[in-house]
Amino acid sequence: MTVCPGCARLIHAEALTALAQTARESADRGDIPTALATWREALGLLPAGSKQYQVISAKITELGRNIPFGALPAAPSATGPSAPNQPAGKKSAASRAAAGAGAIGVMLWKLKALLLGLTKGTTLLSMLLSLGVYWAIWGWKFALGLVLSIYVHEMGHVIALRRYGFKATAPMFIPGLGALIRLQQQVVNPREDAEIGLAGPIYGLGAAAVALGLWWLTNQPIFGAIAGVGAWINLFNLLPISSLDGGRGFHAMSRAQKFLAAATVAGAWYYTEDGLLVLLAIVCAGRALSDKSVKSEDGGWKAAITYVVLVIILSAISTVRSRIGLSN
Repeated sequence: MTVCPGCARLIHAEALTALAQTARESADRGDIPTALATWREALGLLPAGSKQYQVISAKITELGRNIPFGALPAAPSATGPSAPNQPAGKKSAASRAAAGAGAIGVMLWKLKALLLGLTKGTTLLSMLLSLGVYWAIWGWKFALGLVLSIYVHEMGHVIALRRYGFKATAPMFIPGLGALIRLQQQVVNPREDAEIGLAGPIYGLGAAAVALGLWWLTNQPIFGAIAGVGAWINLFNLLPISSLDGGRGFHAMSRAQKFLAAATVAGAWYYTEDGLLVLLAIVCAGRALSDKSVKSEDGGWKAAITYVVLVIILSAISTVRSRIGLSN
């Protein structure tokens, strides 16, 4: 209950005031994820449809525009204070060393973000269960690669959720069905919904690209199999239905942008002849035909371009399956 039934006043008025103050202070110092998380916490204390709910939803949307589409949460700076009286040569060397340390720091931070899910008991145990099931079917090498590919995909969602200040569960693996994350707060605008949805395939593409690189370097078919199947699974997730990532990406697109996505999928099928792309093209076209909107929602073009690029690259990588003798 968020409103007193007797006097109709907000029950959590003091908590809302404190949360609003914290959110404003966080935004003032440039900590947008914390500000968003705080405003979302306040949103949960308000009755849906109330004026205050609408005002805070608008604040969340406005703050979200300050986060570049596809950006990682900001990593702490690894550069230290400069020494203004140093000679130019030494200062240049010091600057290069600081830049190198900063790059290493960013890479370590990204690795830490990816490894975060492994600290959760439910994620680790469900991963091991899935690994055991896939191991019994395909052997440990492919099973390990498949599970890690799915994990990276899911952590893409987690990282995007953290960037927008959402609370969500850690990834939970379900053998035969992949993995899932339960969102614990409501998405208030199409832009953040699209980015959260497409973050999984973006990271999944990264995992497939790494496996593809290992295949090229080692000429070991197992890496090609992991790359091709991983890319195919991410393509499947781009189906624009509500329960999959593609549905969330389509949420921000206009009718014309959805037709562009459908045409891209059709072109990818023409070159790859992958049966999945036939289904993908049909569903994309169906979504476009049923959409009455003309203008895109917030972030629509960015979502559309991201979707198109993902379809093209993932389709290309998925063809590795036929090159090493795997069927659809």
